[in-house]
Amino acid sequence: MTRIDAKFAELRKDGKKAFVSYVMAGDPDFDTSLELVKGLPGAGVDIIELGLPFTDPMADGSTIQLAGQRALEGGMTLDRTLELARRFREEDDTTPIVMMGYYNPIYSRGVDRFLTQAKEAGIDGLIIVDLPPEEDDELCIPAQAAGLNFIRLATPTTDDKRLPKVLQNTSGFVYYVSITGITGAAEAQAADVGPEVARIKSQTDLPVIVGFGIKTPEASQAIAGVADGCVVGSAIVSELAKGKPVSDVLAFVKSLADGAHRA
Repeated sequence: MTRIDAKFAELRKDGKKAFVSYVMAGDPDFDTSLELVKGLPGAGVDIIELGLPFTDPMADGSTIQLAGQRALEGGMTLDRTLELARRFREEDDTTPIVMMGYYNPIYSRGVDRFLTQAKEAGIDGLIIVDLPPEEDDELCIPAQAAGLNFIRLATPTTDDKRLPKVLQNTSGFVYYVSITGITGAAEAQAADVGPEVARIKSQTDLPVIVGFGIKTPEASQAIAGVADGCVVGSAIVSELAKGKPVSDVLAFVKSLADGAHRA
């Protein structure tokens, strides 16, 4: 059982929905990023998605793209991202960390070497947005053999024919992308999301977490109410980009987490 599996078991026992937060590792710099990540569990975050900065983030909107650019300009690398996770683990051995990014840096490192390093750093799962199920032998299956969950994205365009393929080797949870397009683009609507979550849940026992387009505590509550939880990324990254102190960003995160936990 991974930390992700254990977290969802705990939430089910408590009758709570999950709140997942995304932050870009190294944005705006290593120390600020580490301070933020360390503060997330205390702000009510159940699972941390840690963005791996990459030069060509095709699925990300401008907010996340700019965060990645700031991180890269500040010297963030795959090694530094793993170091950030290690530093977090010095104080927190229970909150799951999912590394989210693109395959190129992992491929360049070498899959086996990367998986050994990720596991040692305390990473619990991977979301690699540019590896489709047809490429499961590349990373998904080796990751699961190494004890890491491999979390797959489902979207509004994932039809009933495609969905079983998407779910085939997925573990941890299913990440449902609530809107078509890039991150941070539009607002998610619970009335649209609910039937899609039910459709996915009819084909898997995994929790379904909904992300993209959630920007307020009210939206967090509404979306978590029709799913097993929600993910917020761009709205949090935007607060950091305004130059706000970490304490203010964490207060905003807590308001979103409180919304999800009220669902």
